Amino acid sequence: MPVVKASNKALLSGCKLSKRSCGALSSVLSSRCSSLRELDLSTNRLQDSGVKLLSAGLESPHCRLETLSLSHCWIREEGCSSLGSALKSNPSSLRELDLSDNQLQDSGVKLLTGFLESPRCSLETLRLSHCRITEEGCSSLGSALKSNPSSLRELDLTGNQLQDSGVKLLTGFLESPHCRLETLRWK
Repeated sequence: MPVVKASNKALLSGCKLSKRSCGALSSVLSSRCSSLRELDLSTNRLQDSGVKLLSAGLESPHCRLETLSLSHCWIREEGCSSLGSALKSNPSSLRELDLSDNQLQDSGVKLLTGFLESPRCSLETLRLSHCRITEEGCSSLGSALKSNPSSLRELDLTGNQLQDSGVKLLTGFLESPHCRLETLRWK
């Protein structure tokens, strides 16, 4: 952990990390002297309990993380709830969030919308591919992004069951004069 604390990047993808590691990483994120800006925990079986522990560090005012990758970490609705709440309390530094290949479903996406609606949210890239999102999730996402569309540059929704009706629910966000989106993936 002292090495991670002193580093700008911690690339820990596929390292067989568990809930216990998340507690230690949370303490690094909340440390006043942490230099960590990029954290990749992809392909670790963190589950909701691990994300809950990690979220305590993310909500710290000392956390300056800019990139967080949690793809393929077995995250569900409960993990989204913890993550959404933490990022809502401290949304200003995060620029990139990857939650691809988790079973977030519509309910999980809905729990992230509070963070996305925050005027302090400066997220530029959001990846939600293969997360079992349908029309209902698009509705929540579209509504949140419509209220705060200015920072997002890339949105990845590939591999979900959006259908035409789901894509249509995103158009309000895309039609906003404040929308700066450059890349949208949904097929």
